[in-house]
Amino acid sequence: MITLSVIVPVRDGERFIADALASLCRNARHDFEFIVVDDGSVDATGDIVEDFLLDLPGLSLVRNRAPVGLADARNTGLSAASGRYVTYLDGDDWLAPGYLARLVEAVDGLGCDFVRTDHVQVEGRKRVVHRAPLATPRGAVLDARGAIMPAGVRTMVDYPYAWAGIYRRSLGDLLHFPGSLHTAEDRPWIWRLHREAATFAVVSLAGVFYRRMVSGSLTQVGDERQLHFFDAFELVFKDVEPEFLPKAVRNFCALLAHHLDIGDRLTPELRARFEERGAEMVGGLPPELVAESVAGMARDREALLRALVPGLPASPPPSPYSRVRHDREEPA
Repeated sequence: MITLSVIVPVRDGERFIADALASLCRNARHDFEFIVVDDGSVDATGDIVEDFLLDLPGLSLVRNRAPVGLADARNTGLSAASGRYVTYLDGDDWLAPGYLARLVEAVDGLGCDFVRTDHVQVEGRKRVVHRAPLATPRGAVLDARGAIMPAGVRTMVDYPYAWAGIYRRSLGDLLHFPGSLHTAEDRPWIWRLHREAATFAVVSLAGVFYRRMVSGSLTQVGDERQLHFFDAFELVFKDVEPEFLPKAVRNFCALLAHHLDIGDRLTPELRARFEERGAEMVGGLPPELVAESVAGMARDREALLRALVPGLPASPPPSPYSRVRHDREEPA
């Protein structure tokens, strides 16, 4: 019986996929399976994965003839998974030795629907631990919906990284990603997971090493996929309950301000479309919630949104949560 399925989507990842697979070799167990989904690579990615078939027990390779995007590549891996639990690893990241066994031990011991972890962000030689935004109580089973609010501080829906955790495969459709999205797919996914799953926990494990600033990664590209940010939040707003709407609005506005701040990576034509779509979406949100969201931002980010939507109402007096660093959240 398979305990854990590790799903590794990758496209044109020949630079780093060997590092990812070598780290899985240091985590291998007879009851673990590793499903690499080669999403239409045109480089040597698939050949490198095949070289590991004898070295990594439980490794299998699924090849997509044409790329379908990260969301559907993950979904393909989910369809092939047979483990009691599921986790993810992106093809340019890697794991600490023994991390997966500790992850399984944590979810087994807690008995909840899913467990989230910290991670290590890597930029060149720099290493920074990023903690899941739940300081206490760690290692305790909690209500998943209870971790969405309050609106004015970072909560678990501001930490969308699917690879920073482990999930019961019995959650079924809650683990599937919206295949229409080629970026920001984690956003509606994490919202739905916390809204519809029953229980979760956060544990102090930081065994995922997440490469940032990698050329070609979705956080770096400046093509039309960046417009899927709006599609992602349309899915969030479509289903969100009124009690969580203040958080969803603040979440969206903070990330929109971030995208505007780095808008120089877009072509002038694409930036104009991005700004038009942003103004349209902000204009369709409750003005009072937008005003509260803007009031909680740093001045430079507030100025970006006010320039985008000149008719924004004046900010209310500062709340106890104002000027928090929530507005510095970056997209996954």
